[in-house]
Amino acid sequence: MKDLIVILILVIIVALAALYIIKRKKAGDKCIGCPYAKECKKNSCGK
Repeated sequence: MKDLIVILILVIIVALAALYIIKRKKAGDKCIGCPYAKECKKNSCGK
């Protein structure tokens, strides 16, 4: 039973992360982790 709870929590975390990435990509962010993602003119965040 404990394994099932742990697996369920991990699945929820992965699903929420995927939804966040999809939402940010639809909003136009090229580099999701970059603080200047919306201001970047190129796809070169962090360089």
